[in-house]
Amino acid sequence: MHAEIGCLTDYMLMNKRVVVTGMGIISPVGNDVNTYWNNLLEGVCGIDFIKSVPTDDLPVKVAGEVKDFNPADYGMETSYARKQDRFTIFATAAAWQAVRESGLDASEGGNIDPLRYGVYVSSGIGGLITQNRETEKILTEGAKWVSPLMIPTMISNIAAGNIAIRNNACGPCLPVVTACATSTHAIGEAYRAIKHGYADAIIAGGAEATVNPLAIGGFANIKALSTTENPEEACRPFDARRNGFVLAEGAGIMVLEEYEHAVKRGANIIAEVVGYGNSCDAHHYTAPRPDGTTTAAAVSQSLKEAGYTEDKMLYINAHGTSTPLNDKCETKAFKIALGEENAHKVMISSSKSMTGHMLGATGAVELIVSALALQNGILPPTIGYAEPDPECDLDYIPNQARDIQADFALSSSLGFGGHNACVTLKKYINE
Repeated sequence: MHAEIGCLTDYMLMNKRVVVTGMGIISPVGNDVNTYWNNLLEGVCGIDFIKSVPTDDLPVKVAGEVKDFNPADYGMETSYARKQDRFTIFATAAAWQAVRESGLDASEGGNIDPLRYGVYVSSGIGGLITQNRETEKILTEGAKWVSPLMIPTMISNIAAGNIAIRNNACGPCLPVVTACATSTHAIGEAYRAIKHGYADAIIAGGAEATVNPLAIGGFANIKALSTTENPEEACRPFDARRNGFVLAEGAGIMVLEEYEHAVKRGANIIAEVVGYGNSCDAHHYTAPRPDGTTTAAAVSQSLKEAGYTEDKMLYINAHGTSTPLNDKCETKAFKIALGEENAHKVMISSSKSMTGHMLGATGAVELIVSALALQNGILPPTIGYAEPDPECDLDYIPNQARDIQADFALSSSLGFGGHNACVTLKKYINE
């Protein structure tokens, strides 16, 4: 018993470095990392009129839908894809890309111990398409026609379970569910698990597929969605004309790995994970805390752990949803955390202006942006920005990417229920 306690204490005292060695993406602007990144730099808008479902009776007719997607392109068997909800298929595809890039192999004779290999992948909502379809069955045909696969297809942890099965990842498997902060929390918690010695590598991120009438009706009726009919003007983060977010779908996955483990096997290191902040507004189930203090706490925690100082160049990929409340409250939070003067020097953008809001996937896809910005020395823009808002007066990199090398990149995510999450990355320099 005493030996077990001592062993646990040893783990808790560990302070290992954590790096990113693989990334994968399914998004409205590209279904691989290179296409996604290049389209963001060019300011390509992936928001368009909804094509997957009829919109005649819907209050909103635009969304960020994934295009030209074929599960077979990402190693999925037809029998597997046929049985899964769309969010799990997206997660599986993004994980396939990320693991292939990382080079990790947990098979017999591979380069990682399966018991030290984890999966922290989740969804803010889960299999809503499946739930919607099976609900229609019970209402029209009766309970006996409900699919026996409904439960293991719709539950939000099932993407993680399937990814673990497909990669023989037998270590910690912890799907976090915190609405729109889901995948940022997943990556942050994976970072902590590796940092403190509980795993050597973790496949982390999130996926979402809720572009359907039920989700659109629900979000629209709480006045959360943009009512702008022109797809290219519907999502305008930090702009005075913003009036709601644009629903989107997709997945983002990162492979996080302990630094020495990655170096020993000769892995390509993309960026280093150096900070994580986590707080709750404890204010309202949908609206952010107006004074921004609790979001600021998460930003401060992440930057302090990262070792950021004002003399370093910082890029922020903001949550930036294009809702009136989020954007001004997030701006307040940055000013509190960074100080008024320094906040005006920091460069900020919202890639949701191009992708829309991928809910539980959004944090991971934006951390991928952050990693690429550090790796390539380019900061992506906030498109659609034309009319400044006096309450949103920071540098949001309007409309054009900038060739600037940042030292640190922070991604922030805020979820219904008051969940705040921030992860900070540092440019990796080969030592």
